[in-house]
Amino acid sequence: MGIAVRAGKLAADAILLVFAVFFIFPLYWMITGAFKDQTSSMKFPPELIPSSPTLANFQKLIADGEIFRWLYNSVVVSAVSTAAVLLVAAMAGYALTKRKFPGAGWAFTVIVVVMFIPRQITLVPLFTMMRDLHLVGTLASVILPTVCLPFGVFMMKQFSHSIPTELLEAGKIDGCSELGLFFRIFVPVVKPALAALAIFTFTYAWNDFLWQLVMLSDHTRMTINVGIATMVTEYVANYGLQMAAAAFGFVPVFVVFVAFQQYFVKGITLGSVKG
Repeated sequence: MGIAVRAGKLAADAILLVFAVFFIFPLYWMITGAFKDQTSSMKFPPELIPSSPTLANFQKLIADGEIFRWLYNSVVVSAVSTAAVLLVAAMAGYALTKRKFPGAGWAFTVIVVVMFIPRQITLVPLFTMMRDLHLVGTLASVILPTVCLPFGVFMMKQFSHSIPTELLEAGKIDGCSELGLFFRIFVPVVKPALAALAIFTFTYAWNDFLWQLVMLSDHTRMTINVGIATMVTEYVANYGLQMAAAAFGFVPVFVVFVAFQQYFVKGITLGSVKG
């Protein structure tokens, strides 16, 4: 029996290792590709380890300077989107679980249904709205559609079920206003869920390529994703330069995840428990 258990554990570990390599390899390919010149990037079979590593791609990006403007724009878009989503989702989760009102069930059903609508279907209506608001080409045009992220409301509502209603009632007895109950009692308790949602939203906003490509055409307002796409012309694609730019773009997301990973795991785990 012990041998069978150990064999099963080894098999499971082997499968997990294969999946880990499968998911890590694109990151490895990006990092190694950033140190290749154009000739090495086009070799076949491709080099898994650069034979002549070079920093020329990074030097060119730094000398050009546009990469820092793109990174700044991406940070602004992702940070503002994240802050707005956290506020809206937390308030929605609070209202849907702790403040009963007519139509709450239907409202949540609509939110869940919206989660399954493909983003491509909403491109034209959203573009029309942004055009009518004279926001096309601005960072606001890529921030606003993210503010009401359905997944954020769904996640916060599920997590809010684990908070005892008696806790809020005790605060009300002590004289807390509605805003006081929300900011002084509800928000501190749901911090793990907010941290998990912050990582998800920041990553989502950072990687939202299609909508940003539609909205942003001015080089000074492009995000890192759109900026990398402009490096490809009709006749030339400098893969090493693109990989180096992608490496720059990877760093902020990695830093955010490392900073909040413990809260991310805790938030996802607690959010699955309904009280």
